[in-house]
Amino acid sequence: MSSTKSKFYVSPYLWLVIFFTFFYSLYVLRSVLMPFVAGILLAYLLDPMVDKLEKFKLSRLSSTLIVCFITILIIVPALVLLIGMIENQISLLIQATPKYLTLIMEKIRPTLENLNERFPDLKSANIEELVKNNIGNSMKFIGKVLKALISNGFALINLISLLLIMPIVTFYMLRDWDNFVKKFESLLPKKSKKSIMATFKDIDKIIAGFIRGQLSVCLILGIFYSIGLKLVGLELGLLVGFIAGIISFIPYVGSITGFVVGCILAFAQYGDITHVLYVVGVFMLGQFIEGNFLTPKLVGESVGLHPVWVMFALLAGGVLLGFLGLMLAVPLAAIIGVLVRLAIKRYKLSSLYLD
Repeated sequence: MSSTKSKFYVSPYLWLVIFFTFFYSLYVLRSVLMPFVAGILLAYLLDPMVDKLEKFKLSRLSSTLIVCFITILIIVPALVLLIGMIENQISLLIQATPKYLTLIMEKIRPTLENLNERFPDLKSANIEELVKNNIGNSMKFIGKVLKALISNGFALINLISLLLIMPIVTFYMLRDWDNFVKKFESLLPKKSKKSIMATFKDIDKIIAGFIRGQLSVCLILGIFYSIGLKLVGLELGLLVGFIAGIISFIPYVGSITGFVVGCILAFAQYGDITHVLYVVGVFMLGQFIEGNFLTPKLVGESVGLHPVWVMFALLAGGVLLGFLGLMLAVPLAAIIGVLVRLAIKRYKLSSLYLD
């Protein structure tokens, strides 16, 4: 009996080798893997819809085709409208830069004059010219970069790797998702099968609760901020609201970024505190709605992912693997979180802790 156990014993060092090999392969193949990972994640997000259609006595293939067709009908027109809106807003940003600079300089000119009185060696005209040039060049540069990213970035997304491979991967993964789960289940050791599947259910609950829920929150917040900022008269309200909504996936970053940029643009556009307070009101209302209604209902408070851990995972994934890392960050963070909690639970039941 002991010889059988030793025969199947797996050294911890082997697990380390497998772990580092997996992540090294992920790093080397990051440019190739993106459409496959994107397709798998999209299939994972759409799988509940296919399961619901199957309850109406539809086959898995028919349900998959219907869901894919509906997804295409929604995503393609939305992308066309979104790209057009963002391009218009960026063009408006570039055109409005001189006007905004003039208003800002009018407001800060008294401060520059006070500096000139206290420090006679400083020439307010030179300081004003320096500030104006730096701000102007920065805003124009940002605008041109954003416009280039929109025109070229979306062109890159339309490459064959994402235009053809990702939908194909999504379709086949959706169609065969249940079969993959059953085959994976059949390979698990019988004695540990229940505990392993329970662990995976915890992981699935966290990933589903966070990703599906957070995407809904980001979409709703993006629409709310865009409409709200536009209603208070902010010329670039649609762009600021959209950006704030999209990066709300990173806890607190989206709302803070949108708040700061919105206040600066409101001050630059109107030159008064009233419109700045309007922007403050929009973001305060948005945060109230998110904290009290959207996040508790759509994400849930028991997903087990701390905001700091999510921020670290997203930043680390983005630095290491770029956009692929951003897609994998939350699923990997959820898996690591569940495994760590499981390890702590077992440790507290062990003799090492109890003794």
